[in-house]
Amino acid sequence: MKFFTSEDSGKAISEKNNVSVHLCAHTIEKPFSCSICNKHFSQKRYLMNHYRIHANEKSFSCDICNKQFTKKTNLNTHCRTHTSEKPYSCDICNKHFSQKSDLNRHYHTHTGKKPYSCDTCNQQFSQKSALNMHYRTHTNEKPHSCDVCYKKFSKKGDLTRHYLVHTDEKPYSCDVCNKQFSRKYGLKLHLRTHTNEKPYSCDVCYKKFSKKGALTRHYLVHTDEKPYSCDVCNKTFSRKFGLKLHLRTHTTEKPHSCDVCKKEFFLKSSLITHSRTHRNEKPYSCDLCNKQFSLKNTLTKHYRVHTNEKPYSCDVCNKKFSYKSALSKHFLTHTNEKPYSCDVCDKKFSYKSNLYVRSRTHSNEKPFSCDTCGRKFSRKDVFKAHVRIHSNEKPFSCGVCSKTFSQKRSLNAHFHIHTNEKPYSCDVCSKQFTLKAYLNTHCRTHTSEKPFACVVCNQQFSQKGSLKKHFLTHTNEKPHSCDICYKQFSKKSDLTRHYRVHTNEKPYSCDLCNKQFSRKHFLNEHLRTHTNEKPYSCDICGKKFSQKSSFNTHYIHFHSNAVEKPYPCDVCNKQFTTKANLTTHCRTHTNEKPFSCDVCNKQFSQKSSLKKHCLTHTNEKPYSCGICSKAFSRKYGLNLHFRTHTDEKPYSCDLCQKQFTQKNFLNVHLRTHTKEKPYLCNVCGKEFSQQSSLSRHFHTHAIEKP
Repeated sequence: MKFFTSEDSGKAISEKNNVSVHLCAHTIEKPFSCSICNKHFSQKRYLMNHYRIHANEKSFSCDICNKQFTKKTNLNTHCRTHTSEKPYSCDICNKHFSQKSDLNRHYHTHTGKKPYSCDTCNQQFSQKSALNMHYRTHTNEKPHSCDVCYKKFSKKGDLTRHYLVHTDEKPYSCDVCNKQFSRKYGLKLHLRTHTNEKPYSCDVCYKKFSKKGALTRHYLVHTDEKPYSCDVCNKTFSRKFGLKLHLRTHTTEKPHSCDVCKKEFFLKSSLITHSRTHRNEKPYSCDLCNKQFSLKNTLTKHYRVHTNEKPYSCDVCNKKFSYKSALSKHFLTHTNEKPYSCDVCDKKFSYKSNLYVRSRTHSNEKPFSCDTCGRKFSRKDVFKAHVRIHSNEKPFSCGVCSKTFSQKRSLNAHFHIHTNEKPYSCDVCSKQFTLKAYLNTHCRTHTSEKPFACVVCNQQFSQKGSLKKHFLTHTNEKPHSCDICYKQFSKKSDLTRHYRVHTNEKPYSCDLCNKQFSRKHFLNEHLRTHTNEKPYSCDICGKKFSQKSSFNTHYIHFHSNAVEKPYPCDVCNKQFTTKANLTTHCRTHTNEKPFSCDVCNKQFSQKSSLKKHCLTHTNEKPYSCGICSKAFSRKYGLNLHFRTHTDEKPYSCDLCQKQFTQKNFLNVHLRTHTKEKPYLCNVCGKEFSQQSSLSRHFHTHAIEKP
């Protein structure tokens, strides 16, 4: 057989008449034209085959399934689907293919060759079919239409998959969990959740992904490329889908609606997530604590509670965060940017969520309601924290000491105990705090700001917690009860301290003398015996005191004119600083004694007097001196004793300036100036200035004291 050789490519051709046909491949000449659609072809046989498309002629039929084809080559290729024959093999990776065209396209994955280029945007493709489909993104051509809903598609494969929406057919099933899918590709991706396979790797940071699309989007992190721009506000996006969603913020379009409550959403995924709230469906479960979640993303974030992973780092201060949203919010602390403004009060906020919460204070809207106690809340995070009070759930655990907390902020605050970190500092006095909330509260001591007002008596407070505690004085509510003695308290902290009376627990210890205390306040007061610190100073005379109680006593007795006493007694016109003191005083006129001892039935006008009396039965002396360890049944006795160590004498005589540690000593001394003798002997009528002198005098009559 004689062969002819092409001068351009060197290819050997068996027949001479085929040389001219082959040359058309180099010249791109297409001399044969279709009279119906004017499409051009390089060979006549291609034109003849093309005419069968218009005539709908399918001369070649499959013997197995009777499917018909216009070309014999298409029939031959089809028959391999029955025989599973793959005669074309890759020389590099030995992968087999049923069609030669598939093998040629596969070769491009090894060579990286993309011979087909778009004339409009210069994007390159490894397959001509991919280029043809890409052209439709420029022409917006959608030649494939659904017969049911008439929706149009640019790819036939998209139409085929769309039909499954109407039939609800899911032919592909997972062998592990039996989950079904409408697309084989969806099943393939799903299987990677079981195998944890991540075949796509980033060349820059070597991070791996289970989906190629996820890798493509990840590359934009390194290139910082955002090719999609909003025509309205010029905001740029790395993904076209992101731009599409963003445009809805301008058009306020919410195309996805809930069938149950008719709520509308921007995203279909948001609708799917929302629908789970009606079904109470939580398909994602934590392997460590069995907590369930409605979103996979929420489960992923939850795992960081156990691992303490913080993958997001601040470029300015290197602080790390578990969530990207937390990092974004943190950045605003450096820029001090507050782009969101309230329309009612013009207050500005760094976060949009804070603006929403603020608007509820004006509208008094509280959309979150507790199913257990019916209490309503304006903020979701506060509502969630409240629900844990009923469930006693504490999902946040300290990695150092394993202590658990119901709120994450409590865990963060607790962690500073181990690190001794105090990141928040006061600009006025440089005092440092572990929490920003503590700093904000402290700043009010400098500004004297009291933003929280009682709706009953209009008394103002610097802290919201103080207002809540004060409000219980109006309602007389005591929701916290002791399980041992059933005593009730208005504050949970008071109940916690009360329990230590039963357990004799003293968790606070002095580092200098190892003495232990049941309350931190007692430890702080004790430490001043070592440091000789006197933090309480009188604004009038400048005298300093180590204890606040000593300061209050000094202020009332020596500067009483400076103290406002708005509550007068109707009987004797004596005035008092508080209503409670007035109520107690009135019992001296009525002789009312509402408090009774359970042991001896002795009655008292004041509850504090009853408490002191009860100690005479138990012989309990809970107040101990930090210096000499002497114990007292009353705190007042300890305070008086403490002055023997500090040499403090807060009571002074106005006539001779002599000073005394106790007020009754001053009163006795004043009688030396006034010559007053209030104590009278019933036997002989002799008068005395002190009761002790009268008691000694009675012995001269050899009778008992009446």
